[in-house]
Amino acid sequence: MTQTTDALTSSNKSGSALVDDLASQIRDRIMTGEIPIGAQLRQAELASNFGVSRTPIREALRQLQTGGLIEVLPHRGAVVRVPAPWEVRESYEVRAELEALAAARAVSRITRAQIDDLRGANKEMFDTSAAAAQDPASDTPAHQQNNDLFHTLISSISGNARLTKTIDDINTTFPRNVSAQLVVTDARHREENFQEHERIIDALAAGDTAQAAKEMREHVIKAGEQLAHWYEQRSSTVFHG
Repeated sequence: MTQTTDALTSSNKSGSALVDDLASQIRDRIMTGEIPIGAQLRQAELASNFGVSRTPIREALRQLQTGGLIEVLPHRGAVVRVPAPWEVRESYEVRAELEALAAARAVSRITRAQIDDLRGANKEMFDTSAAAAQDPASDTPAHQQNNDLFHTLISSISGNARLTKTIDDINTTFPRNVSAQLVVTDARHREENFQEHERIIDALAAGDTAQAAKEMREHVIKAGEQLAHWYEQRSSTVFHG
C-alpha cells in the first residue's frame, strides 16, 4: 500500500483523535476491499503507510477488534475477520426490521424529487454494476455507492436520526465490497436487486406504508441470505489455510 494524502494528515493529529482517524481509514480500506477479508494487518507496514509510529496503529487495531471487524489469530496476528454465516443472517434480520421501519416512516415524508433521486440511484447502480461485469477496469465502487445511496436516502427521509445511525452501524459490520461483487458477478441477482428496489420506490410513491415496509423487509432478508451463502461457500476454503 502507498502512503495517501489523508494518511499524511494523520501525523498532524495526536492522542485519541489520531487513533480514531487511523481506525476510520483502515476500516474504510477494509470496507472497500482494498484490504481484503482474511488479510494480515501488519503494524510495521501500516505505520509506514500512514506515516505514524506503531503505537497509534496498535490502538487503532484494538478499536477495530473491539468492533468485530478484525481478529487476532495465533501465529498470524491481526487479520480482517471472516464473518460467520449465522452472524450475517442475524444482523440482516435486525437490519430488515429497521429498514422496514425507515421505509414506513418515509412514506409520509418523501417528496417527488426524492422519488426521482431514488430511481436515479437505482438505475445508476444497475448500469454501473453491469459495466463492471463487462469491464473489470471500470469504476466498480460506483455501483456500491449508488446502492448505499438508495438505502441511506430512505433512512434519512424517515426523520429518525437514531434509526439511521443504528442501520449504518449494522451496515459497517461487514465489508461492503462483498455484497457489491454479488451484484456484479450474478446477472440474475443484479436484475432482481433492481426490481426489488423499484417495488420499494413504487410503494413509497403510492403512499402505501404497509407495502413499503414489506418490500424493504423482504429485500434486505434476501440480500442477507445471499451474503451468508457467499461466506458459507468460501470461508472454509479461501480465507483459512
